[in-house]
Amino acid sequence: MCVQRLWHNYCIPNNEYPVCQSLIQIVYYKIGNIELDSSAHSVLRDGEAVSLTPLEYALLEYLMRHPNRLCKRAEIIDRVWGQRFRYDTGTIDVHLNALRRKLGFSKGSPIETIRGVGLIYRSESAKAAYTIDLQAFVVNWLRSHEAEIQAHGLVPDLHLTPFVNELTIQPEALQKILDANLAALLPTARPGRLRINSKLTVQHFIFSLDINGTVSELRIPINRDFEGS
Repeated sequence: MCVQRLWHNYCIPNNEYPVCQSLIQIVYYKIGNIELDSSAHSVLRDGEAVSLTPLEYALLEYLMRHPNRLCKRAEIIDRVWGQRFRYDTGTIDVHLNALRRKLGFSKGSPIETIRGVGLIYRSESAKAAYTIDLQAFVVNWLRSHEAEIQAHGLVPDLHLTPFVNELTIQPEALQKILDANLAALLPTARPGRLRINSKLTVQHFIFSLDINGTVSELRIPINRDFEGS
């Protein structure tokens, strides 16, 4: 999957947000027997395709994006339907009933209605996959360490794969690992190049930091069944 078609522009983080957070886009969700892949605009029930209207799809995606959280009716109308339906919260029920029917939900539906308040998509084990725009991620990560990299006389040299993949690692964890690896390399670093390399194999995404021949390598298994939290 090519990175460029997933992003209209890059998000540049400010001091209020971690570097990774503004560069991550969730594209795959799984709750129970229901899967939604927003990159392919597809929904599966027990592995079989489910045909939804655009509004049914948008409603399902919004609820799956926020599992186990009460989504208020006004919030859903604003985020899914937009301004023109702001005062017609009854339209949610029409589409919700059709959605439940198509997903095979009857009594005990995981999409629970809290009367007069909103909806909850209940899940004991929601799963999500993350897609990282690697080029933007690395550039912004380097910016966050610009002062210390320059202080050691290092010049970044990027050699990155142009592809993305779902990674079995939380974005915050990836940022912490890279921070720790850089911190371990800097004390003995001599002025020169900080090479940042990445490549994909069948089973792993390999990311490495190389300062004058001293290398720190991170291997991340590629797995769509990533446990999100």
